Amino acid sequence: MQEQAKAAPPASPPPAKATAPASAPASAPAAPPRLFWSAPEGRARLFHGDSLAVLAALPAESVDVIFADPPYFLSNGGMTCKAGKRASVDKGAWDQSRGVEENHEFNRAWLAACKRVLKPNGTIWVSGTGHVIYSVGYAMQQLGFKPLNEIVWEKPNPPPNLSCRYFTHATESILWAARDRKSKHHFAYDAMRKLNGGTQMKTVWRLTAPGKQEKLHGRHPTQKPLALLERLLMASGAPGALVLDPFNGSGTSGVAAARLGHSYIGIDLDAEYLDLTRRRLLAEHPHWDRQIAVPTAAPAVPAAGKPALHLVA
Repeated sequence: MQEQAKAAPPASPPPAKATAPASAPASAPAAPPRLFWSAPEGRARLFHGDSLAVLAALPAESVDVIFADPPYFLSNGGMTCKAGKRASVDKGAWDQSRGVEENHEFNRAWLAACKRVLKPNGTIWVSGTGHVIYSVGYAMQQLGFKPLNEIVWEKPNPPPNLSCRYFTHATESILWAARDRKSKHHFAYDAMRKLNGGTQMKTVWRLTAPGKQEKLHGRHPTQKPLALLERLLMASGAPGALVLDPFNGSGTSGVAAARLGHSYIGIDLDAEYLDLTRRRLLAEHPHWDRQIAVPTAAPAVPAAGKPALHLVA
């Protein structure tokens, strides 16, 4: 959903998420991806492990839509306001900056891995603030993605700026790009126009942050609103699309995919957040709560009409 147990940029010792630098040798050892949980027929699959390792194990050109909420590199010892009280902005080691060059190398690495698994006409959404989004946009250009739109998510209820030395931070950017210049991406124009009262939808979306109802099963420090993810996936996912989130977090992208009838793959290094995602998905589809075998090398066959996604040995 930056709503995940995020990956930190490559460094030593390894941080908490997709860690392999872009220059890492192909033969570098990596723990095999582990299927944490699967819904019947593979409609939703959660993988426990390093994002780059799991992405490398998935077949090329197999995913329709990717939503990624990578680290914003904001955990710098600062303070913010939560429920009227001062609170630390630090979220964990995965959100600490390793410097401009290493941060950008990290963004190039996971974006390249995502591009490999996107179908020729697939698209990717990446959220961020000014701390990271310019690196993401530049890496997209370097890797040959085709820019489509920059969505500005406006928050009507942002926390105040305690220092009173800056404007209050009230927006986040979400970049939408196709796999390459030849891609013929899906866009549900009529649905977006209808949702916007019969006129073309603009790129500034005013949506509130997640409320208590979206955190009944648990919460993540960077959780995104379900309405935001539903709109993104409704706009870009054809019926029965396969959606992937390399930084799963609390699984909001998975819940949105499930509501829209899409299949889902979520990746996270933190089993606690994967279990939170499982609970949220079962709240949407209680009939998924049946015991099925959880293989380590070959995920369950996905929904009808979708090709099986087998992990490489």
